[in-house]
Amino acid sequence: MNVLVCTTPGQFAYQQAAKPTLTPGQAILKIKQIGICGTDLHAFEGTQPYFSYPRILGHELATEVVEADGAPDFQPGEAVTFIPYFNCSHCIACRSGKPNCCVNMQVAGVHVDGGMVEYLSVPSQSLVHGEGLSYDELALVEPLAIGAHGVRRADVQPGEFVLVVGAGPIGLGIMEFARIAGANVIALDLNESRLAFCREKLNVPHTINASAPDVLEQLKTITNGDMPTVVIDATGSLRAINTAFAYLAHGGRYVLVGLQKGDISFSHPEFHKREATLMSSRNATRADFEQVISSMKKGVVNPTTYITHRVGFGQVGDEFASWLDPVNGVIKAMVTMD
Repeated sequence: MNVLVCTTPGQFAYQQAAKPTLTPGQAILKIKQIGICGTDLHAFEGTQPYFSYPRILGHELATEVVEADGAPDFQPGEAVTFIPYFNCSHCIACRSGKPNCCVNMQVAGVHVDGGMVEYLSVPSQSLVHGEGLSYDELALVEPLAIGAHGVRRADVQPGEFVLVVGAGPIGLGIMEFARIAGANVIALDLNESRLAFCREKLNVPHTINASAPDVLEQLKTITNGDMPTVVIDATGSLRAINTAFAYLAHGGRYVLVGLQKGDISFSHPEFHKREATLMSSRNATRADFEQVISSMKKGVVNPTTYITHRVGFGQVGDEFASWLDPVNGVIKAMVTMD
């Protein structure tokens, strides 16, 4: 089968590999569509933590079941997605019901090879029924689940002001599920076209350009002087993460969904006097996947509007680098297997 390997930062190579064969407890999936996420882009540019080369990227996947051992509810030919965070089931996190932050986590496309292949073997227990969703929708379940999990971590309550820093695909998903939770959403980004997308496609009521000299004043005006009680970072930018500590209300919660390689820093006195809460949000759980699928089926989320670029599998190697350039206006690139 054909595979696309990220051999080193900035380099892809198409190669041939053996098609996987069925083993106990595993499922063989035929890849239909691949969503390109920030993790893939960061891996390509060499800034992704937990990463080594060579690696086959891709974990936002719409697939078709070829065969599955130990999963009688899944039939050959069924359209499915899967949870691409393979956990050990026995560490402290798994025993505590938090397999999304397993001590021995193996994420497809990061720690182990992912879905830029024709066929992929995954644990049968990771399969998720497609529930009649299209391949476009199924390829977008995973990134939306990341957003849903971040909102759940923040325990967003109706009427709260939630500031989402970063209007990429993950940030858009956070905004969607903060809205569903009843929040007043504020989007903050440097890219004016993405802020326009938030207003026009997601009906986000408040948008702020992060380069404005009066971000603090705008936030105070929007929140009637209180500042946002929830701040969620979806940038993975060290500067953005450190700056956003100043945007948090007293008693507020700051959730880091975005990930970067460095050390964060903030004023202890300012953080302390707020009695603020800082937490990370990693991956997602089956409950988050189920919430996303249910929301899609009900029509309260329509993520296919995020798709701005489409290419065939054979064109990824040539097109991928261009998706890192903000000038090209990429929100979500979708790869269709040739």
